[in-house]
Amino acid sequence: MKMLSVRDRRDRPPEEGVVAELQGFAVDKAFFTSHKGILLETELYYQHFNRLNWPCLDFLRCVSAIIIFLVVSFAAVTSRDGAAIAAFVFGIILVSVFAYDAFKIYRTEMAPGAIQGECPCSVERRCPPQP
Repeated sequence: MKMLSVRDRRDRPPEEGVVAELQGFAVDKAFFTSHKGILLETELYYQHFNRLNWPCLDFLRCVSAIIIFLVVSFAAVTSRDGAAIAAFVFGIILVSVFAYDAFKIYRTEMAPGAIQGECPCSVERRCPPQP
């Protein structure tokens, strides 16, 4: 389906009804087969990939970010420049944020004692009733 430009719509006689209202929302089917379209589809429909362990992938993302920021932070602080020290501090803050995120992911999603049907909530919160 061809996307209409403003000039094409201006030169055509006005249409009436629902078709005229929805004309601006025309879908370009070629977009869905492009690289960007495929990437957006996988971002929107990640629930359909149920063979992937999403909590594990999220945990590995955090761990890899921790490693990268630690290496870059310590590499930046070797120059002893003012901006390098600020980069080191910022990197250490990011490492702590990612470490906390990895800890929370592990504790809530990947805890070794978690059994199917058992509520992974902390002791302070009440678990919802199981059906």
